[in-house]
Amino acid sequence: MSWPEFDWGDIEQAVALWLRSRHVGARVANELPADLEKKLPLIQVEVTPGGGEDGTSAVTLVDVSTFTVTRTAMWDLARSVHTSMLALAGRQAGGLVIDSVSSDMRPAPVAYGNPALRRAVATYRLTSRAQAPA
Repeated sequence: MSWPEFDWGDIEQAVALWLRSRHVGARVANELPADLEKKLPLIQVEVTPGGGEDGTSAVTLVDVSTFTVTRTAMWDLARSVHTSMLALAGRQAGGLVIDSVSSDMRPAPVAYGNPALRRAVATYRLTSRAQAPA
C-alpha cells in the first residue's frame, strides 16, 4: 500500500506546548538541564519507542516525568499533569489534532539517583492525525 506524503508533526513539541500553557509555574522541557535541581519544578516530555501509523492516524507513546523537591509536591504536580494530559484529547496543540489520549502507565514514583529530587513518570498513548502538506 502506498501512502500519501503527510506531515506527522512534532508530537513531543505539541505536548510540551500544551503542558506549558497549563502549568505556568513549572518549566517544561524535552531535555533535562545540567542544573536540574535549580530549575524545579520541571516537567519533561519524551517520545518513547512504540506506536505506529495507519496512513491517516499515528499512535505515539509519550513519557511525562515530573521533577520536584518533595514527595508531596511530586504527587501534586504529577496528578495535575495527568489531568492535563487526559484533557488534551479532542484538541489541537502545536498545530496537531490530538484525537485521543489514554494512559498506559499512571504516574508513579521512579528513583532518579539524586536525593534532592523526587520524580514521577507516566506513559501516555496519543492518537493524532496526519497533516496534509502545504
